[in-house]
Amino acid sequence: MSLAFPVIPQELFRTTRVEPQQIEGTLGRMARFAKSFAPFFYRVEQRDHAREYLEGLLSDLHRKSVEPIATAHLQPRRPLQRFVGSGKWEDDPMRAELHRQVAQEIGDPDGVLALDGSGFPKKGTHSVGVARQWCGRLGKTDNCQVGVFISYHGRGSFTLLDGELYLPHEWTRRRSRMDQCHVPKDIGFRTKIEIALELLDLVSPRVPHRWVTGDDEFGRPAWFRRALRTRKETYLLEVPSDTLIRDLEAVPPSPVSGQKGPRPKVPFVHVADWGKIQAQGAWSRVRVRDGEKGPLEVDVITTRVRAKNEQKIGPRELLVIVRTLDKNPEIRYYLANADATTSRETLARVAGSRHSIEECFEISKDDLGMDHYEVRSWVGWRHHMTMSFLAHWFLTLEQRLVGEKNTGPHGGLDGAGAAETAA
Repeated sequence: MSLAFPVIPQELFRTTRVEPQQIEGTLGRMARFAKSFAPFFYRVEQRDHAREYLEGLLSDLHRKSVEPIATAHLQPRRPLQRFVGSGKWEDDPMRAELHRQVAQEIGDPDGVLALDGSGFPKKGTHSVGVARQWCGRLGKTDNCQVGVFISYHGRGSFTLLDGELYLPHEWTRRRSRMDQCHVPKDIGFRTKIEIALELLDLVSPRVPHRWVTGDDEFGRPAWFRRALRTRKETYLLEVPSDTLIRDLEAVPPSPVSGQKGPRPKVPFVHVADWGKIQAQGAWSRVRVRDGEKGPLEVDVITTRVRAKNEQKIGPRELLVIVRTLDKNPEIRYYLANADATTSRETLARVAGSRHSIEECFEISKDDLGMDHYEVRSWVGWRHHMTMSFLAHWFLTLEQRLVGEKNTGPHGGLDGAGAAETAA
Protein backbone atom coordinates (compact mmCIF):
# COMPACT_ATOMS: atom_id res chain seq x y z
CA MET A 1 0.00 0.00 0.00
CA SER A 2 1.31 3.46 -0.85
CA LEU A 3 1.55 6.38 1.53
CA ALA A 4 -1.73 7.99 2.54
CA PHE A 5 -0.27 11.34 1.41
CA PRO A 6 2.22 12.40 -1.30
CA VAL A 7 5.93 11.97 -0.68
CA ILE A 8 6.42 15.56 -1.87
CA PRO A 9 3.43 17.76 -0.88
CA GLN A 10 2.05 19.97 -3.63
CA GLU A 11 2.13 23.08 -1.43
CA LEU A 12 5.92 22.94 -1.38
CA PHE A 13 5.94 23.73 -5.09
CA ARG A 14 5.05 27.33 -4.28
CA THR A 15 8.16 27.86 -2.16
CA THR A 16 10.79 26.20 -4.33
CA ARG A 17 12.53 26.85 -7.61
CA VAL A 18 11.95 23.26 -8.72
CA GLU A 19 9.10 23.02 -11.19
CA PRO A 20 6.38 20.39 -10.50
CA GLN A 21 7.04 18.61 -13.80
CA GLN A 22 10.65 18.05 -12.76
CA ILE A 23 9.59 15.69 -9.98
CA GLU A 24 6.65 14.07 -11.67
CA GLY A 25 7.07 10.34 -11.46
CA THR A 26 8.95 10.41 -8.15
CA LEU A 27 6.78 7.66 -6.66
CA GLY A 28 7.24 5.54 -9.77
CA ARG A 29 11.00 5.96 -9.56
CA MET A 30 10.77 5.17 -5.84
CA ALA A 31 9.02 1.90 -6.66
CA ARG A 32 11.65 0.97 -9.27
CA PHE A 33 14.41 1.90 -6.85
CA ALA A 34 12.95 -0.34 -4.12
CA LYS A 35 12.51 -3.13 -6.66
CA SER A 36 16.24 -3.08 -7.43
CA PHE A 37 16.81 -4.32 -3.86
CA ALA A 38 13.91 -6.79 -3.84
CA PRO A 39 16.07 -9.89 -4.60
CA PHE A 40 17.66 -9.59 -1.17
CA PHE A 41 14.41 -10.23 0.69
CA TYR A 42 13.03 -13.72 1.27
CA ARG A 43 9.33 -12.89 1.23
CA VAL A 44 6.97 -10.54 -0.57
CA GLU A 45 5.97 -9.01 2.77
CA GLN A 46 9.56 -7.97 3.42
CA ARG A 47 9.77 -6.31 0.02
CA ASP A 48 6.57 -4.39 0.74
CA HIS A 49 7.84 -3.32 4.15
CA ALA A 50 11.14 -2.16 2.65
CA ARG A 51 9.34 0.05 0.15
CA GLU A 52 7.00 1.41 2.83
CA TYR A 53 9.90 2.18 5.16
CA LEU A 54 11.84 3.95 2.42
CA GLU A 55 8.78 5.98 1.46
CA GLY A 56 8.36 6.94 5.11
CA LEU A 57 11.97 8.07 5.44
CA LEU A 58 11.62 10.16 2.28
CA SER A 59 8.25 11.63 3.25
CA ASP A 60 7.46 14.85 5.12
CA LEU A 61 6.55 13.03 8.34
CA HIS A 62 7.72 15.01 11.36
CA ARG A 63 8.84 11.85 13.14
CA LYS A 64 10.13 9.00 10.98
CA SER A 65 10.09 6.10 13.41
CA VAL A 66 8.12 2.91 12.82
CA GLU A 67 4.75 3.97 14.23
CA PRO A 68 4.28 7.18 12.19
CA ILE A 69 5.46 5.42 9.02
CA ALA A 70 3.05 2.52 9.56
CA THR A 71 0.20 4.92 10.32
CA ALA A 72 0.91 6.89 7.15
CA HIS A 73 0.56 3.64 5.17
CA LEU A 74 -2.63 2.70 7.05
CA GLN A 75 -0.82 -0.38 8.32
CA PRO A 76 -0.45 -1.92 11.83
CA ARG A 77 2.77 -1.08 13.64
CA ARG A 78 3.99 -4.55 14.66
CA PRO A 79 4.84 -6.05 11.23
CA LEU A 80 6.95 -3.02 10.24
CA GLN A 81 8.52 -2.97 13.69
CA ARG A 82 9.59 -6.62 13.31
CA PHE A 83 10.89 -5.91 9.80
CA VAL A 84 13.28 -3.26 11.09
CA GLY A 85 14.02 -4.50 14.58
CA SER A 86 14.52 -8.22 14.03
CA GLY A 87 13.73 -9.02 10.40
CA LYS A 88 15.59 -12.01 8.98
CA TRP A 89 17.15 -10.24 6.01
CA GLU A 90 20.81 -9.52 5.41
CA ASP A 91 22.25 -6.01 5.30
CA ASP A 92 25.56 -6.83 3.62
CA PRO A 93 24.19 -7.90 0.19
CA MET A 94 21.95 -4.82 0.08
CA ARG A 95 24.87 -2.56 0.90
CA ALA A 96 26.95 -4.29 -1.77
CA GLU A 97 24.21 -3.50 -4.30
CA LEU A 98 24.22 0.11 -3.08
CA HIS A 99 27.98 0.25 -3.66
CA ARG A 100 27.47 -1.14 -7.17
CA GLN A 101 24.86 1.46 -8.03
CA VAL A 102 26.99 4.30 -6.66
CA ALA A 103 29.98 3.12 -8.69
CA GLN A 104 27.87 2.87 -11.83
CA GLU A 105 26.06 6.19 -11.44
CA ILE A 106 28.67 8.57 -9.99
CA GLY A 107 31.88 6.51 -10.06
CA ASP A 108 34.90 8.72 -10.66
CA PRO A 109 38.61 7.77 -10.88
CA ASP A 110 39.27 10.94 -8.85
CA GLY A 111 36.51 10.14 -6.34
CA VAL A 112 36.88 10.76 -2.62
CA LEU A 113 36.10 8.34 0.23
CA ALA A 114 35.45 10.26 3.46
CA LEU A 115 35.48 8.73 6.96
CA ASP A 116 33.74 10.20 9.99
CA GLY A 117 31.98 9.27 13.20
CA SER A 118 28.51 10.42 14.18
CA GLY A 119 26.61 10.32 17.46
CA PHE A 120 22.97 9.48 18.17
CA PRO A 121 21.67 10.81 21.51
CA LYS A 122 19.76 8.14 23.45
CA LYS A 123 18.03 7.81 26.80
CA GLY A 124 18.42 4.77 29.02
CA THR A 125 21.10 2.08 29.01
CA HIS A 126 19.55 -0.82 27.08
CA SER A 127 20.11 0.17 23.43
CA VAL A 128 23.12 -1.55 21.93
CA GLY A 129 26.35 0.43 22.35
CA VAL A 130 24.79 3.28 24.32
CA ALA A 131 27.14 4.93 26.83
CA ARG A 132 28.34 8.29 28.02
CA GLN A 133 30.72 9.33 25.26
CA TRP A 134 31.45 12.25 22.98
CA CYS A 135 28.43 13.12 20.84
CA GLY A 136 29.17 15.47 17.97
CA ARG A 137 25.45 16.03 17.44
CA LEU A 138 25.25 17.62 20.91
CA GLY A 139 28.79 18.98 21.02
CA LYS A 140 29.46 17.39 24.40
CA THR A 141 29.85 14.10 26.26
CA ASP A 142 26.43 12.57 26.84
CA ASN A 143 24.43 9.37 26.65
CA CYS A 144 24.53 8.25 23.02
CA GLN A 145 25.41 5.65 20.43
CA VAL A 146 28.27 6.33 18.01
CA GLY A 147 28.69 4.97 14.51
CA VAL A 148 31.62 5.14 12.12
CA PHE A 149 30.66 5.88 8.52
CA ILE A 150 32.13 6.17 5.04
CA SER A 151 30.79 8.33 2.20
CA TYR A 152 31.61 8.77 -1.46
CA HIS A 153 32.05 11.99 -3.44
CA GLY A 154 32.20 11.68 -7.22
CA ARG A 155 31.04 13.55 -10.31
CA GLY A 156 29.63 16.41 -8.29
CA SER A 157 27.46 14.23 -6.03
CA PHE A 158 27.93 12.56 -2.67
CA THR A 159 26.20 9.86 -0.64
CA LEU A 160 26.67 7.65 2.39
CA LEU A 161 28.04 4.20 1.54
CA ASP A 162 28.34 2.20 4.74
CA GLY A 163 28.75 2.34 8.48
CA GLU A 164 29.09 0.28 11.64
CA LEU A 165 28.28 0.77 15.31
CA TYR A 166 31.08 1.45 17.79
CA LEU A 167 30.87 -0.61 21.00
CA PRO A 168 32.66 0.96 24.01
CA HIS A 169 34.77 -1.18 26.35
CA GLU A 170 32.01 -1.28 28.95
CA TRP A 171 29.87 -3.17 26.42
CA THR A 172 32.39 -5.65 25.10
CA ARG A 173 33.54 -6.63 28.60
CA ARG A 174 30.11 -8.18 29.30
CA ARG A 175 29.14 -10.85 26.82
CA SER A 176 25.75 -11.31 28.50
CA ARG A 177 24.88 -7.68 27.80
CA MET A 178 25.89 -8.07 24.16
CA ASP A 179 23.85 -11.27 23.87
CA GLN A 180 20.76 -9.42 25.08
CA CYS A 181 21.15 -7.05 22.12
CA HIS A 182 21.97 -9.90 19.70
CA VAL A 183 25.51 -8.72 18.94
CA PRO A 184 27.21 -11.42 16.80
CA LYS A 185 29.67 -13.66 18.63
CA ASP A 186 32.55 -12.59 16.39
CA ILE A 187 32.14 -8.90 17.29
CA GLY A 188 34.43 -7.69 20.06
CA PHE A 189 35.99 -4.39 20.96
CA ARG A 190 37.22 -2.40 17.99
CA THR A 191 38.48 1.15 18.05
CA LYS A 192 36.82 3.64 15.73
CA ILE A 193 40.00 3.65 13.64
CA GLU A 194 39.86 -0.15 13.30
CA ILE A 195 36.22 0.06 12.22
CA ALA A 196 37.17 2.73 9.68
CA LEU A 197 39.83 0.46 8.20
CA GLU A 198 37.35 -2.42 7.96
CA LEU A 199 34.89 -0.17 6.13
CA LEU A 200 37.62 1.05 3.82
CA ASP A 201 38.78 -2.49 3.04
CA LEU A 202 35.19 -3.39 2.20
CA VAL A 203 34.34 -0.39 0.04
CA SER A 204 37.64 0.47 -1.61
CA PRO A 205 37.62 -2.33 -4.22
CA ARG A 206 33.99 -1.60 -5.12
CA VAL A 207 34.03 2.11 -5.98
CA PRO A 208 36.61 3.97 -8.10
CA HIS A 209 38.47 6.61 -6.12
CA ARG A 210 41.78 8.34 -5.75
CA TRP A 211 41.52 9.86 -2.27
CA VAL A 212 40.74 8.93 1.32
CA THR A 213 40.01 11.77 3.72
CA GLY A 214 38.81 12.32 7.26
CA ASP A 215 38.92 14.70 10.22
CA ASP A 216 41.67 14.90 12.84
CA GLU A 217 40.36 11.86 14.71
CA PHE A 218 41.66 9.85 11.76
CA GLY A 219 44.61 12.08 10.86
CA ARG A 220 46.10 12.23 14.35
CA PRO A 221 47.21 8.56 14.71
CA ALA A 222 50.40 8.00 12.71
CA TRP A 223 49.63 4.29 12.54
CA PHE A 224 46.41 4.97 10.63
CA ARG A 225 48.25 6.98 8.00
CA ARG A 226 50.80 4.16 7.83
CA ALA A 227 47.98 1.63 7.35
CA LEU A 228 46.65 3.67 4.42
CA ARG A 229 50.09 3.81 2.83
CA THR A 230 50.36 0.03 3.20
CA ARG A 231 47.04 -0.26 1.36
CA LYS A 232 48.33 2.00 -1.45
CA GLU A 233 45.66 4.57 -0.62
CA THR A 234 46.29 8.26 -1.25
CA TYR A 235 45.14 10.20 1.78
CA LEU A 236 44.58 13.79 2.82
CA LEU A 237 43.71 13.77 6.52
CA GLU A 238 43.08 16.66 8.86
CA VAL A 239 45.48 16.91 11.81
CA PRO A 240 45.41 18.98 15.03
CA SER A 241 47.03 22.41 15.07
CA ASP A 242 49.67 21.21 17.56
CA THR A 243 50.99 18.46 15.26
CA LEU A 244 54.79 18.63 15.24
CA ILE A 245 56.47 18.82 11.82
CA ARG A 246 59.92 19.48 10.39
CA ASP A 247 59.86 21.52 7.18
CA LEU A 248 62.02 19.61 4.68
CA GLU A 249 62.03 22.56 2.28
CA ALA A 250 63.35 25.09 4.81
CA VAL A 251 67.01 26.07 4.93
CA PRO A 252 68.70 24.42 7.95
CA PRO A 253 70.22 26.80 10.52
CA SER A 254 73.88 27.60 10.15
CA PRO A 255 76.21 25.74 12.50
CA VAL A 256 77.65 27.67 15.41
CA SER A 257 81.23 28.77 14.77
CA GLY A 258 83.61 26.06 15.89
CA GLN A 259 80.81 23.53 16.40
CA LYS A 260 81.69 19.98 15.48
CA GLY A 261 79.41 17.19 14.40
CA PRO A 262 76.54 17.02 11.91
CA ARG A 263 74.95 20.21 10.57
CA PRO A 264 71.94 21.33 12.65
CA LYS A 265 68.54 20.32 11.31
CA VAL A 266 65.43 22.40 10.95
CA PRO A 267 63.65 22.22 14.33
CA PHE A 268 60.22 20.68 14.80
CA VAL A 269 57.38 23.18 15.19
CA HIS A 270 53.62 23.01 15.49
CA VAL A 271 51.83 23.24 12.14
CA ALA A 272 49.91 26.29 13.37
CA ASP A 273 53.14 28.10 14.26
CA TRP A 274 54.68 27.16 10.90
CA GLY A 275 51.71 28.62 9.06
CA LYS A 276 51.85 31.91 10.97
CA ILE A 277 55.39 32.72 9.87
CA GLN A 278 54.85 32.09 6.15
CA ALA A 279 54.93 35.16 3.91
CA GLN A 280 51.66 36.10 2.25
CA GLY A 281 53.28 35.62 -1.14
CA ALA A 282 53.88 31.95 -0.38
CA TRP A 283 50.12 31.26 -0.30
CA SER A 284 48.07 30.49 -3.39
CA ARG A 285 44.49 31.68 -3.82
CA VAL A 286 42.48 28.93 -5.48
CA ARG A 287 38.86 28.40 -6.45
CA VAL A 288 37.29 25.42 -4.73
CA ARG A 289 33.87 25.53 -6.36
CA ASP A 290 31.12 27.87 -7.49
CA GLY A 291 28.81 29.00 -4.68
CA GLU A 292 25.45 30.73 -4.61
CA LYS A 293 27.15 34.11 -4.04
CA GLY A 294 29.97 33.54 -6.51
CA PRO A 295 33.17 31.49 -6.61
CA LEU A 296 34.28 29.98 -3.31
CA GLU A 297 37.99 30.70 -2.89
CA VAL A 298 40.55 29.84 -0.22
CA ASP A 299 44.24 30.38 0.40
CA VAL A 300 46.44 27.28 0.33
CA ILE A 301 50.07 26.64 1.22
CA THR A 302 52.02 23.37 1.10
CA THR A 303 55.44 22.03 1.99
CA ARG A 304 57.17 18.68 2.39
CA VAL A 305 57.54 17.63 6.02
CA ARG A 306 58.25 14.85 8.44
CA ALA A 307 55.82 14.62 11.35
CA LYS A 308 56.75 13.59 14.88
CA ASN A 309 54.33 11.42 16.83
CA GLU A 310 55.16 9.93 20.23
CA GLN A 311 58.84 10.74 19.73
CA LYS A 312 58.88 8.84 16.44
CA ILE A 313 59.63 10.65 13.20
CA GLY A 314 57.46 9.59 10.29
CA PRO A 315 58.12 9.40 6.54
CA ARG A 316 57.95 12.29 4.09
CA GLU A 317 54.45 13.73 3.84
CA LEU A 318 52.87 16.83 2.39
CA LEU A 319 51.59 19.47 4.80
CA VAL A 320 48.55 21.28 3.40
CA ILE A 321 47.06 24.33 5.12
CA VAL A 322 43.75 25.74 3.90
CA ARG A 323 42.67 29.19 5.06
CA THR A 324 39.31 30.85 4.36
CA LEU A 325 39.13 34.48 3.25
CA ASP A 326 36.90 35.60 6.12
CA LYS A 327 37.77 38.46 8.47
CA ASN A 328 38.40 35.81 11.11
CA PRO A 329 39.63 33.00 8.85
CA GLU A 330 39.07 29.34 9.56
CA ILE A 331 42.34 27.46 9.19
CA ARG A 332 42.62 23.70 8.78
CA TYR A 333 45.74 21.55 8.63
CA TYR A 334 46.19 18.34 6.66
CA LEU A 335 48.85 15.71 6.05
CA ALA A 336 48.87 13.85 2.74
CA ASN A 337 50.95 11.27 0.93
CA ALA A 338 50.05 12.84 -2.40
CA ASP A 339 52.48 13.13 -5.27
CA ALA A 340 54.61 16.28 -5.19
CA THR A 341 53.13 17.38 -8.53
CA THR A 342 49.57 17.49 -7.14
CA SER A 343 48.20 21.00 -7.63
CA ARG A 344 47.08 23.14 -4.75
CA GLU A 345 43.70 23.46 -6.46
CA THR A 346 43.26 19.69 -6.30
CA LEU A 347 44.36 19.53 -2.67
CA ALA A 348 41.91 22.30 -1.73
CA ARG A 349 39.11 20.51 -3.57
CA VAL A 350 39.78 17.24 -1.76
CA ALA A 351 39.99 19.06 1.57
CA GLY A 352 36.59 20.56 0.82
CA SER A 353 35.21 17.14 -0.12
CA ARG A 354 35.89 15.95 3.42
CA HIS A 355 32.94 18.01 4.62
CA SER A 356 30.55 16.24 2.25
CA ILE A 357 30.09 13.44 4.79
CA GLU A 358 29.02 16.02 7.37
CA GLU A 359 26.43 17.26 4.90
CA CYS A 360 25.33 13.64 4.41
CA PHE A 361 24.72 13.40 8.17
CA GLU A 362 22.86 16.70 8.23
CA ILE A 363 20.55 15.68 5.39
CA SER A 364 20.06 12.14 6.69
CA LYS A 365 19.26 13.24 10.25
CA ASP A 366 17.28 16.39 9.54
CA ASP A 367 15.32 15.16 6.52
CA LEU A 368 15.50 11.36 6.32
CA GLY A 369 15.04 10.16 9.90
CA MET A 370 18.47 8.62 10.29
CA ASP A 371 18.37 9.36 14.03
CA HIS A 372 14.65 8.68 14.56
CA TYR A 373 15.01 4.95 15.15
CA GLU A 374 13.72 3.28 18.32
CA VAL A 375 15.35 -0.13 17.96
CA ARG A 376 17.63 -1.53 20.65
CA SER A 377 19.34 -4.51 19.01
CA TRP A 378 22.44 -4.79 16.85
CA VAL A 379 20.32 -6.17 14.00
CA GLY A 380 17.79 -3.36 14.31
CA TRP A 381 20.48 -0.67 14.26
CA ARG A 382 22.10 -2.12 11.13
CA HIS A 383 18.72 -2.59 9.42
CA HIS A 384 17.74 1.02 10.03
CA MET A 385 21.12 2.32 8.89
CA THR A 386 20.91 0.27 5.69
CA MET A 387 17.51 1.78 4.91
CA SER A 388 18.87 5.24 5.74
CA PHE A 389 21.75 4.75 3.29
CA LEU A 390 19.28 3.74 0.58
CA ALA A 391 17.05 6.75 1.31
CA HIS A 392 20.01 9.11 1.02
CA TRP A 393 21.11 7.46 -2.21
CA PHE A 394 17.64 7.79 -3.72
CA LEU A 395 17.58 11.46 -2.74
CA THR A 396 20.99 11.93 -4.39
CA LEU A 397 19.65 10.33 -7.58
CA GLU A 398 16.62 12.63 -7.53
CA GLN A 399 18.83 15.67 -7.05
CA ARG A 400 20.95 14.63 -10.02
CA LEU A 401 17.83 14.12 -12.10
CA VAL A 402 16.41 17.54 -11.25
CA GLY A 403 19.82 19.08 -11.86
CA GLU A 404 19.95 17.41 -15.29
CA LYS A 405 23.32 15.89 -14.51
CA ASN A 406 22.42 12.50 -15.90
CA THR A 407 20.75 11.27 -19.05
CA GLY A 408 17.93 9.18 -17.66
CA PRO A 409 15.86 8.31 -14.63
CA HIS A 410 18.25 6.37 -12.41
CA GLY A 411 20.23 4.61 -15.08
CA GLY A 412 22.06 2.49 -12.50
CA LEU A 413 18.91 0.83 -11.18
CA ASP A 414 18.44 -1.87 -13.77
CA GLY A 415 18.74 -4.53 -11.08
CA ALA A 416 21.38 -6.48 -13.01
CA GLY A 417 23.82 -6.24 -10.14
CA ALA A 418 21.18 -7.23 -7.62
CA ALA A 419 20.16 -10.33 -9.55
CA GLU A 420 23.76 -11.30 -10.10
CA THR A 421 24.65 -10.79 -6.43
CA ALA A 422 21.58 -12.67 -5.23
CA ALA A 423 22.41 -15.59 -7.46
